[in-house]
Amino acid sequence: MGEQQRLAAKRSNLWLRARLIQAVRHFFIENDYLEVETPHLISSPAPEVHIDAIKAGGAFLHTSPELCMKRLVSAGYSRIFQICKCFRDGERGGQHLFEFTLLEWYRTGADYMDLMDECEAMVLSVSEDLGLGTKIHFHGHDIDLKRPWERMSVKEAYERYASIPMERALASKRFDEVMVQEIEPHLGIAKPTFLYDYPAELAALARLKKSDPALAERFEIYAGGLELANAFSELTDVREQESRFERDRLKRKQLGKTAYPMPEMFLEALAYMPDSVGIAFGLDRLVMVFTDADKIDEVISFSPEEV
Repeated sequence: MGEQQRLAAKRSNLWLRARLIQAVRHFFIENDYLEVETPHLISSPAPEVHIDAIKAGGAFLHTSPELCMKRLVSAGYSRIFQICKCFRDGERGGQHLFEFTLLEWYRTGADYMDLMDECEAMVLSVSEDLGLGTKIHFHGHDIDLKRPWERMSVKEAYERYASIPMERALASKRFDEVMVQEIEPHLGIAKPTFLYDYPAELAALARLKKSDPALAERFEIYAGGLELANAFSELTDVREQESRFERDRLKRKQLGKTAYPMPEMFLEALAYMPDSVGIAFGLDRLVMVFTDADKIDEVISFSPEEV
């Protein structure tokens, strides 16, 4: 197939993509969120072990707008959202791109359970704006978007679907492998699934539960076995965050990866950050779900290999 035919074949998906982004903006504006823009080029990404930033001169292309957006929250912006391009080195596959589109939003005075409610409302609002109602078809499944969605703890998911206990998977460093191969294919089949309460070892930038510090107030969203989003009740303890960053920088060094500079300006702002929640939601993948696409290439104009 020639380029003109290939691009023409995407016309319906690209039209839906454009309307979906408009519907997302409409939802947040109607709910009193301020749309913001933060720099793509930053001096220091969050030193997450398995997410690699792309170098650009003496700086890095951001892997998400998280650190800058949290600085805005710390300065008193109580409801903000952003739709932007993000960049991650080495991430290419049927569901991954080096350059992808992310929806990220933050809200103060709420926790991760409140954020689950808001995610349900947002996706349902988008679907209705697109004229698709409350049911969509994705990868052979009819997915019901009506509230409430399924909510399942990580421990429960391991007990239901995994061949080994969660604790053994963590100890043997097989947690992600078991998640991808044994658990994720079962999630979000009849309804989207919130997978929540991750082990504290995988808290990232999430706060720990006061009632059970072995768990983090973190969730991911799945639809038809596809991960769509990653969310937290945000950690606001500066010392704890700095300790986690130092631990992850050490792990990156041990793996032979770039140990990014400590994001000092973010840590300084974190001291003023109120209780809040935040989420990174993959818009390319949401378009995949609404168009029943097999590959992420089907919902973008050009793949990385075509430019």
